[in-house]
Amino acid sequence: MKPELFIEQLAEKGFALSQKQIDQFSKYYQKLIEVNEYVNLTRITDLEEVYLKHFYDSLTPFLEYPELFKKARICDVGAGAGFPSIPIKILVPEMQLAIVDSLNKRLKFLADLTTDLDLGQVELVHGRAEDIGQNAKYREKFDLVTARAVANMATLSEYCLPLVKEGGKFLALKGPKAESELADAQKAITVLGGQVAATKNLRLPESDEERTLILLNKVKQTPKKYPRQAGTPSRKPLH
Repeated sequence: MKPELFIEQLAEKGFALSQKQIDQFSKYYQKLIEVNEYVNLTRITDLEEVYLKHFYDSLTPFLEYPELFKKARICDVGAGAGFPSIPIKILVPEMQLAIVDSLNKRLKFLADLTTDLDLGQVELVHGRAEDIGQNAKYREKFDLVTARAVANMATLSEYCLPLVKEGGKFLALKGPKAESELADAQKAITVLGGQVAATKNLRLPESDEERTLILLNKVKQTPKKYPRQAGTPSRKPLH
């Protein structure tokens, strides 16, 4: 996806980028490639692939559910190089964002990036999701939690649902045909206080890249014992 097509596709969906936003995406790409030389941020480095598989892909939750991102406190778990939250933040600069990641090198990249892109109201939180989910400062404090390509849905729910406040939502960006993964996670979702609200199957523009968005409602508080200690959700998912 050439940058020009990226801009066109967003305009067709009703989101005309300002020159500042166009420049922010361009700087984002340059910084990603520059730092990726010595910090492992992404295996995708081709300009058109980054615009399609990172930038546009990250924006799909916002394009499908724009109302969730307005005037919201949002947490992005395991964002790595800032996906999906930084592309969304470029389009919704007023949103309050916390990014959780366990690797300092990635957070250093994000700290420099948010400064370079002039993005305010971004808190970078160093730690594992299991520990952050038990921290009173963050537990059940967010209107919306997002995660992209982090873990299977059962494990991911244990990372993310404890951070969502009652009445809030968790939105997972998954690959194609995520329904079987979702079916396996039903027990975990229920135990953790979630409920499936919607699933949407998408195809990225001008490609055969398929994606699934899974939206959960937080319908009751997460029991205090979740998330379990670091490493347990991935070793022993709730099934």
